Amino acid sequence: MENLELELEKNRQTEIVEPYNLPDGWKWTSAKEIADIYTGNSINEKVKAEKYAGQKRGLNFIGTKDVDFDGSINYENGVKITDFENFKTAPENTALLCIEGGSAGKKLGFTEEKVCFGNKLCAFVSKSIEPKLIYYYLQSNVFFYCFMKKRHGLIGGVSVNTLKQIPFPLPPTLAEQQRIVNRIETMFAKLDQAQKKAQSVLDSFETRKAAILHKAFTGELTANWRKENGVADDSWEEKRLEDVCDFITKGTTPKKEDMYIGNGDIPYIKVYNLCFDTKLDFTIDPTFVKLESHKNFLARSITLPGDVLMNIVGPPFGKVSIVPDSYPEWNINQAIARFRCKSELYNVYLANYLISPKTIENMSRQIKTTAGQQNLTLEICRNITIHIPTLPEQQEIVRILDAVLEKETCAKEAAQTVLDQIALLKKSILARAFRGEI
Repeated sequence: MENLELELEKNRQTEIVEPYNLPDGWKWTSAKEIADIYTGNSINEKVKAEKYAGQKRGLNFIGTKDVDFDGSINYENGVKITDFENFKTAPENTALLCIEGGSAGKKLGFTEEKVCFGNKLCAFVSKSIEPKLIYYYLQSNVFFYCFMKKRHGLIGGVSVNTLKQIPFPLPPTLAEQQRIVNRIETMFAKLDQAQKKAQSVLDSFETRKAAILHKAFTGELTANWRKENGVADDSWEEKRLEDVCDFITKGTTPKKEDMYIGNGDIPYIKVYNLCFDTKLDFTIDPTFVKLESHKNFLARSITLPGDVLMNIVGPPFGKVSIVPDSYPEWNINQAIARFRCKSELYNVYLANYLISPKTIENMSRQIKTTAGQQNLTLEICRNITIHIPTLPEQQEIVRILDAVLEKETCAKEAAQTVLDQIALLKKSILARAFRGEI
């Protein structure tokens, strides 16, 4: 009787839950019925470096880092397994899915050759069906939902045994499976052309932005303006920020009992409130400090509307914000430097100068690293050199930058929208494919 109950319980645990109805001839089966599913091998980094790195022969070893989010696999990572008979391998035309860590369920590749692979990757080796049908199903929302629902542990992963039980919608014949794959790839190919163009716009945004900022701070952007306004080309001066700003300082950390989340006396800015485009986002976990602490313990770093703030702890660096006038006074934490411009320096000009790649590059050469944390000292901040034109030219530079960068940002956002739409269209195609609708 006890054995019978155990057998019934086992059957209940392995019973396939059908996510939706399938067309006639299709059937729901478990992943283990259509593929051999297993993870690879873990290799000690020291052993990998000493024994397998730089080898000319053997099978390429693929780790999670070698599988990109776009499905590509980097085979030329410099690691080859010479004694691959002692390792688990995945044959050509095998789906490799990351099943552990932050990339679990998101990184997925399809092998072009026989490989050895890491223990956080899982191979789905087709038993008798079209291999790419498995690859595309692993990209579908239905599979991803099942996968994420089964994640467990601090690292976040799904066991092989659990994966084997995930339901798989199986078309009736190999010919039908191949037709579906061909149809998916035909539709994806058209979308990939648009995706490539949009991605090119997105990828080149920072390059274009850097070029625009370079022209701004070398005088090229306002060459015609100077000619039209009778301003000499040699009117620019090179100065240190401590000469054109009031006392440059940084914040500090108040007592815990003097801080409040959500509301309070004085808004207290942290690095996560700074942005890379000179704006300040105080909607992110807004923190406040007591007025008494602000006026006394934190008096050195009282911050006013119009001040320019920059993060001095990273990486990354280059977060710069102009303090808005939504509060009459603010304060800052110890990871932020405050610049208050004198009359000869326009604060928006300074903010854009600080986010320019050339300025960040120059500062980065002087960064101090302690216990893995990178720091810019106040001395470095005070000694930053800046090329300063007349105040009217600074304002003209900012006006042009605002107009040009707004266009570039709109182009970037449009490209991102296209990429998001393409991703949704691909998911829609996969959903229809695995419902027998294409």
